[in-house]
Amino acid sequence: MALSATLYVFEIELADSDRNVYANFEVRAARHPSETAEYLLARMLAYCLEYTEGIAFSKGLSDPDEPAITVRDLTGALRAWIEVGAPEPARLHRASKAAPRVAVYAHRNAGLLAERYAAEHIHRSENLELYAFDSTWLAHVASRLSRRMRLSLTVAARHLYLTIGADDNSSAAVERIAITA
Repeated sequence: MALSATLYVFEIELADSDRNVYANFEVRAARHPSETAEYLLARMLAYCLEYTEGIAFSKGLSDPDEPAITVRDLTGALRAWIEVGAPEPARLHRASKAAPRVAVYAHRNAGLLAERYAAEHIHRSENLELYAFDSTWLAHVASRLSRRMRLSLTVAARHLYLTIGADDNSSAAVERIAITA
């Protein structure tokens, strides 16, 4: 018998002063049995950092050709391809041809990932955005993960201030990593 995905519900209050985005919304994310808590959290945070009209999670493992997160305009055209983790360079090459903007949010080993991407041929690699979450912070927050959570996320100068519930506060930076050959 195959294990099924577990649904997580995040009630989010977002205040992103970097992009002038202020919103309250609910995110429902299915966690596949092979997915770590840190990866799920990185997906949710990437969703928040990219939050805009037309944003959506993909179908996940059931559609391996889709990115973790997409942003589409009102006509359905792909505006942004957002990956989480460590996608293969060939996947990013394909993504750069399919979407005007490609971003990757790494939840570990972002420096090694940048070196790998710099050594490979990726279409429009100079436009590829690579961001790194602090893995220690992510592990701490993941240890508090529950199937229903209320979060308050403030973003200022790419620094995240996260409140879980009413009293658990933590913060960390999201670093942009340069990909240079």
